[in-house]
Amino acid sequence: MTESTRASDLTMGKALGAGLQRAMRDDERVLVMGEDIGRLGGVFRITDGLLDEFGSDRVVDTPLAESGIVGTAVGLAYRGYRPVVEIQFDGFVYPAFDQIVCQVAKLHYRTRGRVKMPITIRIPWAGGVGAAEHHSESPEAYFVHTAGLRVVAVSHPQDAYTMLRQAIACDDPVVFFEPKRLYHAKGPVDLDGDIADAPPMGVARVVRPGDDVTILTYGAQVTTALDAAIAAEDEGVSLEVIDLRSLSPVDYRTITASVRKTGRVVVTHEAAREGGVGAELIASVTEKCFPYLEAAPLRVTGHDIPYPPAKLEKHHLPDLDRLLDAVDRVRDVPHANAGVVA
Repeated sequence: MTESTRASDLTMGKALGAGLQRAMRDDERVLVMGEDIGRLGGVFRITDGLLDEFGSDRVVDTPLAESGIVGTAVGLAYRGYRPVVEIQFDGFVYPAFDQIVCQVAKLHYRTRGRVKMPITIRIPWAGGVGAAEHHSESPEAYFVHTAGLRVVAVSHPQDAYTMLRQAIACDDPVVFFEPKRLYHAKGPVDLDGDIADAPPMGVARVVRPGDDVTILTYGAQVTTALDAAIAAEDEGVSLEVIDLRSLSPVDYRTITASVRKTGRVVVTHEAAREGGVGAELIASVTEKCFPYLEAAPLRVTGHDIPYPPAKLEKHHLPDLDRLLDAVDRVRDVPHANAGVVA
């Protein structure tokens, strides 16, 4: 990597590649595995150049067999390696589901801590790129529900670089979601910072402070929420946007501090509404912040359907108008103290 690259803004894709490169340089136990990640550099070119630097022993092109890829990673972790697995598309993770939830997530507990599973499972994730079913899935709720896994989602290049390095260094298994429609989004990236000095993976980030409504989101929906905050500002409404970053565990300290200030909450994600991450967030926020809530929290999500054809995805993905409508609805509820004379 050249000095000019180090000083420039990077796309999220390049930041992820730089994170992998740095982790592999820092620790010879780190290796990457996946379909077409070596010679081709991955479908999204995230691993481009790694084969030339580290060789085929550490950059492993695998057969088209996700269960075998993750199962091999389990064996490598047993032997002290720190494998990074790339699932080529989000919908391809399901053949590996048994390995992830029955082995990767449970072996540390099953062995009473004697065996660690420092496996990072990278998943290009969610929609907005004109792909179809099996290539635009949002399966995060399955893994959030599974005890023993860390689940994170990045939304900008700096987090992509730093959190990937943190995930690889972590002794827990990490499911690492990368929003495909942000792979080409650019931003400043500090390539020289110590990951110990960066915000931990499990800490949420207040992307935009506000006073009237809290927006909880993650991944590519952070960009949509920020657009909504700008639009709402024109109407005199102040939205506080929180990027969760970690879906398991969730940083409820940051969330509850915001909700206690605003009294109103909207959660947005691309995944389906039924049994989604938003449902758990709202249930927990209601339990922790009930006396502070001025309105019932609302969800703005994908619809409860299989992912639609590319021409229809704009109607499926939560957009600016749907998010602002939810903001209006939580604000239309009268303040609990309205009309009360002190």
